[in-house]
Amino acid sequence: MGAVTSEQEWVADRARFATDDGDWAGPLAEQFAEVGRLLLAGSTVAEVLERVVTAAKAVVPDADFVSVTLRAPSGIYTTPVRTDALADELDQLQYTHREGPCVEATRTPGAGLVGVDDLTQGSPWPRWGPAAARAGVHSVFSVGLFPAAPPRLGALNFYSRRPYGLAGLDRQLAIVLGGYAATALAATEAVTPAQLEAAQLREALQSRDVIGQAKGILMQRQGIGAEEAFDILRRTSQDLNIKLVQVATLLVNRRGEL
Repeated sequence: MGAVTSEQEWVADRARFATDDGDWAGPLAEQFAEVGRLLLAGSTVAEVLERVVTAAKAVVPDADFVSVTLRAPSGIYTTPVRTDALADELDQLQYTHREGPCVEATRTPGAGLVGVDDLTQGSPWPRWGPAAARAGVHSVFSVGLFPAAPPRLGALNFYSRRPYGLAGLDRQLAIVLGGYAATALAATEAVTPAQLEAAQLREALQSRDVIGQAKGILMQRQGIGAEEAFDILRRTSQDLNIKLVQVATLLVNRRGEL
């Protein structure tokens, strides 16, 4: 990351943003411009971060899942936005074990960059690494958000199913997008660490409550245990590509019809 960039590399990099026909408004530029418009429009933290992860998945070719981790002053970690249910599961597993790229990025000095090119070949996280590899994730990369000195407020996280899927230029894009996420948090009006912590705790408690209700419904109607009920919710979330808490909410709200 610290190597001097050659002239050839600068030329190749510029080629991604413009072509000989003068068309400067490529997909990458449009994604960044949209995030900038949201910031200027005074959008909420959630709206801007949602756009950041959507843009991240769009502009980083091999990023299969993207999420944002927030760390409250009390040390509680949450995932307010994610592109896929599996990203949420991978994050939650890190919070449980207190290890993994998104947790480590909040603790790492300097640029806060943490990644592994192929989890099947080993990782510095003895519990999370093998579990992520079993879930089909090979390469991971997280960018720490502000402040520069740990512990940071959070991280922007990328997951790829391909070995070395997040190497090279993708990491440069990840750093730029991480800057947008950090700016979104800093620029949003009236956002303080205490407010973020309150919002995160509220979301975590509400999600845990509705998931618990949904598990109870499945356990009662199917005659199964808590672990099997949660597995049904998780698989349904993956199959439908919607958040786990949304599946649980749907089941709770429509239990009389099912």
